[in-house]
Amino acid sequence: MKKFVCTVCEYVYDPAVGDPDSGIQPGTDFADLPEDWTCPICGVGKDMFEPVD
Repeated sequence: MKKFVCTVCEYVYDPAVGDPDSGIQPGTDFADLPEDWTCPICGVGKDMFEPVD
């Protein structure tokens, strides 16, 4: 599973960690995040994230 980085604040979503503060379990792929999920740091939507190479 790929990591994704927020293009606004550079927060990295790591599927191995998930986003426990938002109820996202470890092992949740970025594509499987709810459409209304937002960056836990700056609050932008999934459309502002890019895959990490």
